[in-house]
Amino acid sequence: MRILVANANTTEAITEACVAAARRAATPGTEIIGATPAFGPRVISTRAENAIAGHALLETLAAHAGQVEAAILAVSHDTALEAARQLMPCPVIGMTEAACLTACMLGGRFGVLTLGQAGPYEELVARHGLAARCAEVRGIPATPQETLRDPARVQAMLVEAIGQMAERADAIVLAGAVLAGMDSVLQPRAAVPLLDGMTCAVRLAEMLVALRLPKPSAGSYAPPQGREAIGLAAPLAALLRGA
Repeated sequence: MRILVANANTTEAITEACVAAARRAATPGTEIIGATPAFGPRVISTRAENAIAGHALLETLAAHAGQVEAAILAVSHDTALEAARQLMPCPVIGMTEAACLTACMLGGRFGVLTLGQAGPYEELVARHGLAARCAEVRGIPATPQETLRDPARVQAMLVEAIGQMAERADAIVLAGAVLAGMDSVLQPRAAVPLLDGMTCAVRLAEMLVALRLPKPSAGSYAPPQGREAIGLAAPLAALLRGA
């Protein structure tokens, strides 16, 4: 099967990190394809950037519609997840949702550890209906750019936070596309399981493809039909028309 790993920001190094993590997690016979948007924010850090990235991500996904069996959003905000699931003819997995759902199967309550502000991830967990299972969402004072420049310093900060969160959480989600693959580096120093969104998303995507479930033809996730728009890339406009 072919799985698309679609970044939502325009930093190619983050795409590469997510693709590498996805390929390590994939089973034999699964091909991982990476994609980076042609426009949008370098790194998503604000609500405005997330909204802009949603358009860029949908155009990126639409360009691969019909060419892949599943798509993974390589963005920890699960940007435009609901819209992507409606538009695409294949399963679409959000990396943070995948990790949080997996964490629920490992214990009673999980934690989410990210870079920067915790607030948007608290809202994301609630939007996924998992607030009651979440013990804590915590952000460390570091940026994705700093993580790429000085990973050892950021890893030390993560390890300290993991030790504190482990007192309440049975598993911890590392939320941040730039943190893809860091679970394996930090796990030997953690007292609870660490969950990487890309790893969880790849395995769940493979499962959904294997289940061969049909696309909904009714309800709010049924594909759009006959919707008109101007100024959009041709593949995205075609999906809105139902092509």
